[in-house]
Amino acid sequence: MFADLIRWINRRTPEAYEQAFVTEVHASRPVPRNPRLENIILVCWGLIAVKHIAVIWAVHLYAVPFHQLWINAPTFLLGLLATLAYYWRE
Repeated sequence: MFADLIRWINRRTPEAYEQAFVTEVHASRPVPRNPRLENIILVCWGLIAVKHIAVIWAVHLYAVPFHQLWINAPTFLLGLLATLAYYWRE
């Protein structure tokens, strides 16, 4: 019943259904990793580490009313997400 309804809505000819199938597939080699970008990722992780140390130092020095993980945890998780997105790409 639904197949006839869909055919009535689309109004395709039977030849159009035969052309809708995949006829050939081309596979390409994966893109090699960019060493310059990997160095930039490493530098960014170094900057994140320096920021973590600076935040911990400032929170303890000035006795602010929140824990340093409120600042450090999102930074770490976003950096981890960006790094994993780069290394898990196809």
